[in-house]
Amino acid sequence: MIAPDPDFKQRTRDSFAKQPAMATLGVTIESIAAGHVVLALAHRADLTQQHGFLHAGMVATALDSACGYAAFTLMPAGAGVLTIEFKINLLAPARGPLLHCEGVVKKAGRTISVVDGQAFQFEPGSSERKLVATMTATIMTVTGRDDVRH
Repeated sequence: MIAPDPDFKQRTRDSFAKQPAMATLGVTIESIAAGHVVLALAHRADLTQQHGFLHAGMVATALDSACGYAAFTLMPAGAGVLTIEFKINLLAPARGPLLHCEGVVKKAGRTISVVDGQAFQFEPGSSERKLVATMTATIMTVTGRDDVRH
């Protein structure tokens, strides 16, 4: 895929940095490519549910951002990004210690994009990853509105 904005990587980083929710969760950007974003989420006790697993809402939040930013990389400069809907399948408990949330654009449209997401848990330094969640998200390109930027 080819991004219409040659500065898409920096624009994506700048937009991501404006999200207090990602900072609160400790989510970081691992990689950015046209139509593909990987975010990292570390297991933390304050993000768990009663059994000690990362709460499904935390996994969904990080995966939603990975999908949204994957679509954002293919949007024109000045566009904003909003999720219209998503469907998540929680396949295994998110034990961590690290989670990679990957968003990959399947269909980039002028207004609507469809993105597939996958969350994998793994140990640092290990090549073994376990799939813990999948997502399909519908993402909207927003232009011409001052209340929705980046």
